[in-house]
Amino acid sequence: MTAIFDTHAHYDDDAFNEDREQLLAALPGQGIARVVDVGASLASCRKVLELMEQYDYIYGAIGVHPSETAELTEESYSWLKEQCQKEKCLAVGEIGLDYYWPEPDHETQKKWFLRQLDLAREIKKPVIIHSRDAAKDTVDLMTEAHAEEIGGVIHCYSYTKETAKIFLDMGFYFGIGGVLTFKNAKKLKEAVEYIPMDRIVLETDCPYLAPEPNRGKRNSSLNIPYVIAAMAQIKGITEEEVRKAAWDNSLRLYHIEK
Repeated sequence: MTAIFDTHAHYDDDAFNEDREQLLAALPGQGIARVVDVGASLASCRKVLELMEQYDYIYGAIGVHPSETAELTEESYSWLKEQCQKEKCLAVGEIGLDYYWPEPDHETQKKWFLRQLDLAREIKKPVIIHSRDAAKDTVDLMTEAHAEEIGGVIHCYSYTKETAKIFLDMGFYFGIGGVLTFKNAKKLKEAVEYIPMDRIVLETDCPYLAPEPNRGKRNSSLNIPYVIAAMAQIKGITEEEVRKAAWDNSLRLYHIEK
């Protein structure tokens, strides 16, 4: 059975403070062979760096989430750039736009989204893009920045299959997690049916977005088999075919040699 690659997790989150070491130590024995722990703020990026040093199967992504961009300065941007160049840092992320909350203002988010796209281009690493209630501006800024030359993944994909076509044409991957199992996720299920299997990677976004039957509880990489089962059903293929494709796609996304 092909191992699982959790392409987007937040094990640095406080939700794991009580049992982080036990949980992470158990992952390889449960078939979770690789995890990318993803930065969201400057503080979380520091924790990501610690985790990727501590565990050989945990890699990192360093970047500042749109909701945290008000904290960025030229000085902290320089620090990000330095950390992103570490060998076990596989991507710049998570970066993007989030218009669900009013703060920070859209111009601040856009400025630092473009700057972090530039950073990824400069150091030749892919990006992990967070986009919530901001499809048009995300597409416009990615087009402006020629994101098709950078590459990466649209994390926790939540838009329509029509928008998926735009990201596909840019050569991006799609991070799919627990939401796929939700009964009300009709739009996402249609998008997953449409997106080719060679463009899909598996993720948790843990501790958030646990799949059915654990919806509402703390999520972890151990829940990914529920997502695999849902995807196999939608795609009309076996769970092993989903595992194999997702594993191969993850290696390509993050520029890892087989």
